[in-house]
Amino acid sequence: MREQTVVIKGIKDGLLISLNPTEEWNIVTADLAARIDEQMAFFSGARVTVDVGERPVRKDELSSLKALLERRGITLQAVSSESHTTIEAAIALDLRTSNISTNHARDGVDPEAEGVAFIVNHQEEDGSYGIMIRRTVRSGRRVHSLGHVVVFGDVNPGAEIIAGGDVIVWGRLRGNVHAGANGDENAVVCALDMIPTQLRIAGHISVSPDEKRRKPRPETAFIRDNQIVVEAWK
Repeated sequence: MREQTVVIKGIKDGLLISLNPTEEWNIVTADLAARIDEQMAFFSGARVTVDVGERPVRKDELSSLKALLERRGITLQAVSSESHTTIEAAIALDLRTSNISTNHARDGVDPEAEGVAFIVNHQEEDGSYGIMIRRTVRSGRRVHSLGHVVVFGDVNPGAEIIAGGDVIVWGRLRGNVHAGANGDENAVVCALDMIPTQLRIAGHISVSPDEKRRKPRPETAFIRDNQIVVEAWK
């Protein structure tokens, strides 16, 4: 077996599996399967993050990897990548992304181009991460981050943002948003136009009231006196 194709380490919330970014994909996944099969008792029930580095992994390839792991009783909980292609595939499969570099030049992707989503590697003192998306989050899309979420665009009705930390929308927030999803009552939600379908912070829930057409205004939502309060974003 080519030991350099697969490196496995223990991390805070499971295992980190690093896959060689230049070796052929079928060779890497075959080596990974063989490595797991040699120690089934160790891997059974594990939750893993897979790091593919700069390799662009298509949705069908990532789906096959997810299935390979699931057949062995392993949960793919997150994908770490420097590739825009891989990030898009992970989001399409409702997988979390973490420890992501903003360097898309390796993929030939212009991060300033319209419609390009990129992830910021922003590790905080508590070890959480933040996701930055430079586009509108459309209906049916779901963004999930262990840390913060920043959207440079709108969040349309039918879209959902779930964040362990804060949610900041540099646009119109009309979908569902859940900040402090892991119970952080200090989390906040900010938007240039705050009209969400449903707003949650930690265990508190609020629904936008029906109101007449109004001028959009920047607002921030937070918990005060055990309820969600919305005020002008200063």
